Amino acid sequence: MSSDDAYSSFLDQAAQDTGASKSSASAKSTSTKAVDTEVPIELQSVEQYYTSEADEPFEPVSLRWDGNNMPSEKEFTGLIGHASEASIETMTPKEFDPQSQYKEVLQAVEKAGDGKSRIYRVSHGKTRVEYYVVGLDKEKGRVVGMKAKAVES
Repeated sequence: MSSDDAYSSFLDQAAQDTGASKSSASAKSTSTKAVDTEVPIELQSVEQYYTSEADEPFEPVSLRWDGNNMPSEKEFTGLIGHASEASIETMTPKEFDPQSQYKEVLQAVEKAGDGKSRIYRVSHGKTRVEYYVVGLDKEKGRVVGMKAKAVES
């Protein structure tokens, strides 16, 4: 057996599920709804990661919304199935992306929606956060965009 094979075997074993139970409370606290309707094609090709202590990929968002305007923080809480409106705040694109790292994400969201974007920062406790970068698609009655999970300590 070559050392490459041994190393590969080691990596396979390390990646296996240990069977340790995961706390359902922590799983619930970081899980919100992101898709309940067709995802626009403009969002399907975005491959970018949000830089934080976790470096998570952006994922598509497409949620039914009958409103003529973007949802308020309280309405967005219900839309994503989050437990507490107090932990959701809105940000401007400049506040969210001061170094223009996420231009591709913002452009894709604006293209998929009405040309504007809004960022919702959803807190899950003290260190876990989700960023929803979304726009309004009035024609199809939905809020569309991208979301990323972050760890901020």
